Amino acid sequence: MSQVINQGEVLESDVQYAKNLAWWLYVFHGLSLCFSLGMLSWLPLIVNYLKRGDARNTFVYSHHRWQIRSFWWYLFWVVVATVVSFTLIGIPLAIVIGVLAWIWKAYRLIRGWFDLNDNISMPR
Repeated sequence: MSQVINQGEVLESDVQYAKNLAWWLYVFHGLSLCFSLGMLSWLPLIVNYLKRGDARNTFVYSHHRWQIRSFWWYLFWVVVATVVSFTLIGIPLAIVIGVLAWIWKAYRLIRGWFDLNDNISMPR
């Protein structure tokens, strides 16, 4: 017995697969942020870069872009905090920058995760 699958079901299946992958990438980015202060976020970042092309022309593509941008901006602010910390006076400022960067990235991951679950594209 052969089963006929229409094109809409195949496309829906592809979008669902891409959505599930993006969901897990949010989880891995979040775990990395909690347990390594984001130092291991480069692992899911590689998957974001490799798989975002598969999500092209879907709302999931914006979530890969959102995660990639979150990583690079977080890294930028961590580097700024590190440079500022080289002076004794800059240490308190570096701590503030680091904490704010962590909160900002956590917010972006949580917002993206909720919007992905609601099938909403992320803003540019």
